[in-house]
Amino acid sequence: MNARVVALAAVCGALAAAAAPAKVFLTQAEALHLAFPDGVSVERRSAFLTEAQQQEAKKLARCPEAPDALVTFYVGTRDGKPVGTAYFDTHRVRTMPETIFVLVDPAGAVARVEVLSFQEPEDYLPLPRWYAQFPGHALDDDLSLKRAIRPVAGATLTTNATTDAVRRVLAVHRLLSAAPAASSVPK
Repeated sequence: MNARVVALAAVCGALAAAAAPAKVFLTQAEALHLAFPDGVSVERRSAFLTEAQQQEAKKLARCPEAPDALVTFYVGTRDGKPVGTAYFDTHRVRTMPETIFVLVDPAGAVARVEVLSFQEPEDYLPLPRWYAQFPGHALDDDLSLKRAIRPVAGATLTTNATTDAVRRVLAVHRLLSAAPAASSVPK
């Protein structure tokens, strides 16, 4: 084949891959309904992290990225008692984003992790049973790959990015739970 034809085919392939839409598995509303079924009141809140809080969350999470300064989260209550707090985290896996949903129970441990969207090739997406390893884990040394969370061959970047995201969410949750109620603003 002509070198120009090969180069043109490579460019077209790269452009087609870049233009491919994200695989959407759940909407935010669907994820919130899974976490907070009928009978649970859900309140959307926002908090603004200071630079010091962002750096503290990065340190607690032991991950390369600090959380955004603006954090939006959803608090579920039943009969006035908390049942969980939900966060959505969008992060880069290899070159494209993944959005996950993390539900934190009232004790500060992971209750649920769901993939909402994934723009990398689906070959890099672990099976649902891999995500099922997170529930019950708090922000500690065991919540890491090769400890309580088993890695997946062929999805190393995804498992690293997702584990970092869950740790980051738990670190932010810990900071927000310790902060005065005035730091979060209902939306």
